[in-house]
Amino acid sequence: MYQTGEFIVYGTSGVCRVQAVGAPPFETGEERPYYTLVPVSGTETIYVPVDSPVFTRPVISRAQAEELIHAIPAIEEDHFTSHSLRMSSEHYQEVLQSHDCRRLAQMIKAVNAKSRRSGRRISQIDQRYRKRAEDLLHGELAVALGIPVDEVQPYIARTIAQHQKKSATV
Repeated sequence: MYQTGEFIVYGTSGVCRVQAVGAPPFETGEERPYYTLVPVSGTETIYVPVDSPVFTRPVISRAQAEELIHAIPAIEEDHFTSHSLRMSSEHYQEVLQSHDCRRLAQMIKAVNAKSRRSGRRISQIDQRYRKRAEDLLHGELAVALGIPVDEVQPYIARTIAQHQKKSATV
């Protein structure tokens, strides 16, 4: 069971802070405890039974976040390709629901590479899912690193540039 004050990944809502554990502020007709969750990038409050089947896990640690960021240049793009918007949507949805930071990074890299290769705007499906993957990944990295979410992308770019600079001088 998660404790008050912990940050967790909750379904596709992204990172939430556990505000309380116990009875919700409304009548449920049952005795089971609920989590009161507050998404870090939202204004709503989520009430969910502690035994809910919705995916939850602790946010990655700072060390795991740093390790992931250093690995980004070496992470292979997601090699899924399809001309079917439905199949692309299903694939992207499956990646989002994996809640795996590395897979989110792969998908983001793949969509960005697709855009560079084509020299054109990417489809709305690609744009929408890349944005959702970035929101999920950057939200988790922000909490793990203790920085605002809008500083995550510059932090990643700086860290990778510094790492590549060090590698070039060795």
